[in-house]
Amino acid sequence: MDAPRLLIGDGWADYGLIDSGHGRKLERYGRYRFIRPEPQAMWAPASADWQADGEFVPGSDEDGGGRWRFDRPVPREGWPLAWNEARFTAACTPFRHLGFFPDMAPVWDWMRGLKPSTALNLFGYTGVGTLALAATGAEMVHVDASKKSVEAARANARLSGMDDRPVRWIVDDAAKFVAREVRRGRRYDGIILDPPKYGRGPDGEVWKLEEHLAPLVADCRRLLDAESRFLFLTVYAVRLSALAIGELVAQAFAELPGRVECGELGVREEARGLILPTAIWARWQRD
Repeated sequence: MDAPRLLIGDGWADYGLIDSGHGRKLERYGRYRFIRPEPQAMWAPASADWQADGEFVPGSDEDGGGRWRFDRPVPREGWPLAWNEARFTAACTPFRHLGFFPDMAPVWDWMRGLKPSTALNLFGYTGVGTLALAATGAEMVHVDASKKSVEAARANARLSGMDDRPVRWIVDDAAKFVAREVRRGRRYDGIILDPPKYGRGPDGEVWKLEEHLAPLVADCRRLLDAESRFLFLTVYAVRLSALAIGELVAQAFAELPGRVECGELGVREEARGLILPTAIWARWQRD
């Protein structure tokens, strides 16, 4: 496995990281600007005067609590944004996110370049990654334990004019679904794996990343073969190293041809070109 590398995302018409610093970041989502907490932004911002439509104010605990505070009207039901062919609704969620993860844009570009014919998106959230691949003609299976998230993903498919594409939308516990696919003898060209640090399945199943990631990666490996194209794993907000998850994937894929890489995801700040790190990743890719 090579030394860790950076995957850097730049802004586009509907998104940009404007400025960052002092534990916060200022971003644009279409016509609206928001301030959100960002512990990695330990430096000073480029500007001391941030003008925003809303700000997420974190709670006093370490469990991700907090609330949105708005200085200008923002549609509670959300507003439409786009990335290439994918259209989706952005909205201020109770979890400080806005309905998609813009730092994944370079990953979507990379996957599209590999042109998988079939792909599985686990912990698929609101489906922007699913639609990014469906737009290229890939047959997709989109899995998330949240019925609300899957409904949002289907709505985004309609918004994109892709509701007739071959996508299976599944509300299920990701680990249980993958285990069943292994028993069925299924295979895929690619797998997108974006697990949370902690979560619950539709029947109360508990997901703890440090305990359950290794078995899930092992099962995902069983859904791929020497003709498959990729697995991409992203990990957020945990005390793990990119090298650690890189070695996990390297061991799981040791018998397949290709290479394993790992590194960090980052977004380029528009004010200074500074790179804000957001997540760690590891991937297997067939040469």
